[in-house]
Amino acid sequence: MGQRSALVVIGNEILSGRTVDKNINWIAEQMTGRGVPLTEVRIVPDIEAKIVEAVNGLRAEYDYVFTTGGIGPTHDDITAASVAKAFGVEFERHQEAYQVLLDYYGPAELTEARASMANMPRGVRLLDNPVSGAPGFALENVYVMAGVPRIMQAMFGHVLSEIAPGAAILSNTVFCDLQESLIAQGLRAIQDRYGVVDIGSYPSFRGGVLNVSVVLRGTDGEAIAAATKEVLALIDEKGGEIRSQSFQVDVGD
Repeated sequence: MGQRSALVVIGNEILSGRTVDKNINWIAEQMTGRGVPLTEVRIVPDIEAKIVEAVNGLRAEYDYVFTTGGIGPTHDDITAASVAKAFGVEFERHQEAYQVLLDYYGPAELTEARASMANMPRGVRLLDNPVSGAPGFALENVYVMAGVPRIMQAMFGHVLSEIAPGAAILSNTVFCDLQESLIAQGLRAIQDRYGVVDIGSYPSFRGGVLNVSVVLRGTDGEAIAAATKEVLALIDEKGGEIRSQSFQVDVGD
């Protein structure tokens, strides 16, 4: 099994519907392109115990874990302190981060609320923030970033420099005119025979007719080709017509 990543989205505003998350899809695309697919996403409220549980559970299972949200200057920005608790380390003023904030705001504008953004778990690596000054941070395989998409994306450039590219992720998409239920059992059998290939079926409604796209993804090109051959045979057996077939390679630098 290749390298995998996970994401923790933190914030009551996401769960309440007040704010629409725009980071999941962007991070997923970046990690797919890096060959380290985003395999799991959890959305948690601004509650310390929930953040600690998510971070500890995911960092033990995945090669890389990202968090977004909750590192600003307000009272409900508790992500940094929660990550410190998850790792069992001191939560303290990071002098380099404080100097970054001092240089960015200047002594007159660096209020205590803003200065609090330099409070971090002991032993972190800083993630540069060229947009708004306040840095994110990384601790072992956990990368803690802002929730604002523009700022998060700027920080993520630093994150990518620490992530070794994984194997190329290959995908083959077969689009046919059958209803999903007609091939569901056959696809399940094919999936059982090809454990290294992730097979998904996605129904759609076009021109008044139900159709389905079968997507086969993985890093083993020979296994994908063999599984695709069986999918094509299954569709033919059920009387379906192949509308299109496309192959794609997603790979890191």
